[in-house]
Amino acid sequence: MSGQSEVTIEDVRRVAELANLELTAEEEPRMQRDLNSILGYITQLNELDTSKVPPMAQVGEVVAGTVYTRGETLREDVVQPSVDRALVMAAAPETDGRFFKVPKVIER
Repeated sequence: MSGQSEVTIEDVRRVAELANLELTAEEEPRMQRDLNSILGYITQLNELDTSKVPPMAQVGEVVAGTVYTRGETLREDVVQPSVDRALVMAAAPETDGRFFKVPKVIER
Protein backbone atom coordinates (compact mmCIF):
# COMPACT_ATOMS: atom_id res chain seq x y z
CA MET A 1 0.00 0.00 0.00
CA SER A 2 1.72 3.09 -1.26
CA GLY A 3 2.59 5.71 1.38
CA GLN A 4 0.13 4.33 3.91
CA SER A 5 0.90 2.47 7.11
CA GLU A 6 -0.81 -0.85 7.53
CA VAL A 7 -3.27 -1.82 10.25
CA THR A 8 -1.47 -3.55 13.12
CA ILE A 9 -2.80 -6.21 15.48
CA GLU A 10 -2.89 -3.50 18.15
CA ASP A 11 -5.11 -1.42 15.84
CA VAL A 12 -7.41 -4.41 15.35
CA ARG A 13 -7.65 -4.92 19.11
CA ARG A 14 -8.41 -1.23 19.71
CA VAL A 15 -11.12 -1.14 17.02
CA ALA A 16 -12.62 -4.36 18.42
CA GLU A 17 -12.64 -2.80 21.89
CA LEU A 18 -14.34 0.36 20.61
CA ALA A 19 -16.91 -1.75 18.75
CA ASN A 20 -17.39 -3.94 21.84
CA LEU A 21 -16.36 -7.04 19.86
CA GLU A 22 -14.61 -10.06 21.30
CA LEU A 23 -12.18 -11.43 18.71
CA THR A 24 -10.39 -14.71 19.23
CA ALA A 25 -6.65 -15.01 18.68
CA GLU A 26 -7.41 -16.75 15.36
CA GLU A 27 -9.75 -13.97 14.21
CA GLU A 28 -7.36 -11.07 14.86
CA PRO A 29 -4.91 -11.77 11.99
CA ARG A 30 -7.80 -12.41 9.60
CA MET A 31 -9.42 -9.10 10.60
CA GLN A 32 -6.04 -7.36 10.18
CA ARG A 33 -5.69 -8.82 6.66
CA ASP A 34 -9.28 -7.84 5.77
CA LEU A 35 -8.88 -4.26 7.04
CA ASN A 36 -5.59 -3.84 5.16
CA SER A 37 -7.28 -5.17 2.02
CA ILE A 38 -10.15 -2.67 2.39
CA LEU A 39 -7.70 0.19 2.88
CA GLY A 40 -5.82 -0.97 -0.21
CA TYR A 41 -9.01 -0.73 -2.28
CA ILE A 42 -9.69 2.74 -0.87
CA THR A 43 -6.17 3.78 -1.88
CA GLN A 44 -6.90 2.56 -5.42
CA LEU A 45 -10.16 4.52 -5.49
CA ASN A 46 -8.38 7.67 -4.29
CA GLU A 47 -6.12 7.46 -7.35
CA LEU A 48 -9.08 7.91 -9.71
CA ASP A 49 -9.69 11.29 -11.32
CA THR A 50 -13.21 12.27 -10.25
CA SER A 51 -12.93 15.97 -11.10
CA LYS A 52 -15.45 15.64 -13.95
CA VAL A 53 -17.90 13.46 -12.01
CA PRO A 54 -20.85 15.46 -10.63
CA PRO A 55 -21.50 15.06 -6.90
CA MET A 56 -24.32 12.78 -5.85
CA ALA A 57 -27.50 14.19 -4.35
CA GLN A 58 -27.44 14.60 -0.60
CA VAL A 59 -30.14 13.03 1.54
CA GLY A 60 -31.46 16.43 2.60
CA GLU A 61 -31.93 17.35 -1.05
CA VAL A 62 -34.16 14.38 -1.87
CA VAL A 63 -37.55 13.99 -0.21
CA ALA A 64 -40.19 11.54 -1.41
CA GLY A 65 -38.49 11.19 -4.78
CA THR A 66 -38.31 14.96 -5.36
CA VAL A 67 -34.88 16.51 -5.76
CA TYR A 68 -34.57 19.97 -4.23
CA THR A 69 -31.81 22.08 -5.77
CA ARG A 70 -32.64 25.65 -4.78
CA GLY A 71 -32.59 25.41 -0.97
CA GLU A 72 -36.27 24.59 -0.51
CA THR A 73 -37.25 23.26 2.89
CA LEU A 74 -40.13 21.15 4.08
CA ARG A 75 -41.37 23.82 6.49
CA GLU A 76 -40.31 27.10 7.98
CA ASP A 77 -37.74 26.70 10.73
CA VAL A 78 -39.37 28.69 13.51
CA VAL A 79 -39.08 28.48 17.27
CA GLN A 80 -42.20 26.97 18.84
CA PRO A 81 -43.08 26.38 22.48
CA SER A 82 -42.11 22.99 23.83
CA VAL A 83 -43.88 20.75 26.31
CA ASP A 84 -43.68 21.70 29.98
CA ARG A 85 -40.76 19.90 31.66
CA ALA A 86 -42.58 19.56 34.99
CA LEU A 87 -45.55 17.83 33.34
CA VAL A 88 -43.32 15.44 31.43
CA MET A 89 -41.22 14.60 34.51
CA ALA A 90 -44.39 14.04 36.55
CA ALA A 91 -45.53 11.43 34.02
CA ALA A 92 -42.15 9.66 33.83
CA PRO A 93 -41.78 6.28 35.57
CA GLU A 94 -38.47 7.33 37.15
CA THR A 95 -36.72 10.70 37.19
CA ASP A 96 -34.36 12.78 39.26
CA GLY A 97 -36.54 15.84 38.61
CA ARG A 98 -34.46 17.03 35.70
CA PHE A 99 -33.62 13.92 33.66
CA PHE A 100 -35.25 10.56 32.93
CA LYS A 101 -33.68 7.58 34.70
CA VAL A 102 -33.36 4.46 32.59
CA PRO A 103 -31.86 1.03 33.26
CA LYS A 104 -28.30 0.41 32.17
CA VAL A 105 -28.30 -1.38 28.81
CA ILE A 106 -24.59 -1.56 27.96
CA GLU A 107 -22.44 -3.79 30.10
CA ARG A 108 -18.67 -4.02 29.94
